[in-house]
Amino acid sequence: MKPFVFPSWTNYLPFIIASSLVFGGIGVTGFVWYYFSPEFTDVGYTPLQPVPFSHKLHAGELGMSCYYCHNTVERSGYAAVPATQTCMGCHKLVAKDSPKLAVVRESYSTGKPIPWVKVHMLPDYAKFNHSAHVNVGVGCTSCHGRIDKMKVVGQVKPLSMGWCLECHRNPKPNLRPLSEVTNMEYDPKEAGYDPDTDPHRNRQVNPPQHCSACHH
Repeated sequence: MKPFVFPSWTNYLPFIIASSLVFGGIGVTGFVWYYFSPEFTDVGYTPLQPVPFSHKLHAGELGMSCYYCHNTVERSGYAAVPATQTCMGCHKLVAKDSPKLAVVRESYSTGKPIPWVKVHMLPDYAKFNHSAHVNVGVGCTSCHGRIDKMKVVGQVKPLSMGWCLECHRNPKPNLRPLSEVTNMEYDPKEAGYDPDTDPHRNRQVNPPQHCSACHH
């Protein structure tokens, strides 16, 4: 009898190779699914700005309204970045010689806008309308988190299509009275708010879930 050319364990090679391909494929898919998603790549993005503007100071400690700087959110698809003149409305008198505001003073004197770095970005093929959300009672914190506690603004929500659809399928947890949209401390759940019984709400919310709603 001729001796075996290969050891007996090689009989299991097809099973080992097939199992490696299956479990390896599952592992790679899971890795890409999470680490290539906005939940990992976008959440936590906190770029340094040309001016060290603290939302914690302005919106939190001083209690400034979001509408003072972002004055188009109720009537426009975009939340306006305040013009330098808005900043200087206060800082002509407040901390007017602070070195932290050198870029603001230069912008005001030259007319060149401050090169703010955009934090919350969506793909060009996706359309988001701020006014449509603000005017039905979606609070700032639903998308931006507790801005009033941030010295430097960072992204806290993935802003992915799946994340948006979760809200469109069940918007009630993110709805609040229109008077509380910018109130960072308001919690609809704790307040027991029900949009269906709010006498001040002039229309009920039925957000679209079809593709053309956000992709034109």
